Amino acid sequence: MPPARLRRTSPITLILTAILALGFLTFILLPSNAASAASKLKHKSAASNPLSPPSLPFRKSKSKGQRVPPPVVHYHLNNLTTSVNPVENRETVLILSPLARFYPGYWENLLKLSYPHDLISLGFIIPKTREGNAATSALQAAVAKTQSGPESKRFASVTIIRQDFEPPISSQNEAERHKLENQKDRRAAMARARNSLLFTTLGPTTAWVLWLDADIIETPPTLLQDLASHDKPIIVPNCYQRYINLDTKKADIRPYDYNSWQDSAIAQQLGQKMGNDEILVEGYADIATYRTLMAHIADGSAGRDQAMVIPLDGVGGTALLVKAEVHRDGAMFPPFPFYHLIETEGFAKMAKRLGWSAWGLPNYFVYHYNE
Repeated sequence: MPPARLRRTSPITLILTAILALGFLTFILLPSNAASAASKLKHKSAASNPLSPPSLPFRKSKSKGQRVPPPVVHYHLNNLTTSVNPVENRETVLILSPLARFYPGYWENLLKLSYPHDLISLGFIIPKTREGNAATSALQAAVAKTQSGPESKRFASVTIIRQDFEPPISSQNEAERHKLENQKDRRAAMARARNSLLFTTLGPTTAWVLWLDADIIETPPTLLQDLASHDKPIIVPNCYQRYINLDTKKADIRPYDYNSWQDSAIAQQLGQKMGNDEILVEGYADIATYRTLMAHIADGSAGRDQAMVIPLDGVGGTALLVKAEVHRDGAMFPPFPFYHLIETEGFAKMAKRLGWSAWGLPNYFVYHYNE
């Protein structure tokens, strides 16, 4: 039998085959419009820097067709100082404020702080309510104006968080907030909000954390330097309120925050008789604890010693400076009864159990908004 002969392929067939193959590869490799749109959306919502913000996926850059992995960043917390000279040592401060209403006086006072603003980061947590929506809009407008204004007034960063749980009471009216029957649920919710804000914003370069309530409208411009100069793990000034005295018809001041105190034997005995889920709150005539309240030992004279410092067992959170390492050690705001204490007072107790001490400045005043 003669050998089989190979049939020659014409050049036209080869060209058609190449065109079909190229078209097939193009269809397979190129993304569709939907995929392209999804890719653009993904990149739009991705972080341009692997550390800013850490909650978004990092968009890797391409170099010569190869993806460059995110950097590995080392932080040496032993080199992070908290000193009596925080400005000279360039120590960063995180100011955290739970915010249900926006008070222009709060923001104006914040801008007057003489601590370098490039060393200050701000964090806010706002409830998902109608009032919270209004507060968010007002806050965002203030932030946009400040962060686009003079560089000396701009803050290093601003984080705004919306709560993922409903507030226990719908009204933020001062009288409603301070009803005794509302204290356990209200302060448990406040503790949850503080913890959410803290755990979301505390960074590896944070040296100090200042808890500043959003209704504190007046402080000395040197608030941060003054509090840090005492070099205490936890320190709180006295929170007062300006008002018109109806008896004298003149401007006067009165105590506002009663959560900074020194414990008493009677309060401890009351706690021993309580159930596990009961809390001991301060500042109410119905519960006589006979604790020494910092609000009641203040010297209101013009020449008072504002540097006077006293040890405390409970602290308020209206203006509270904490070394960040205290929080890193695990001291948070218990939303549950902790030795019959809750929120900021429970925080002081928890910090003490961890080996940290709390201190107060009875003659150093900050002022709360008067509703």
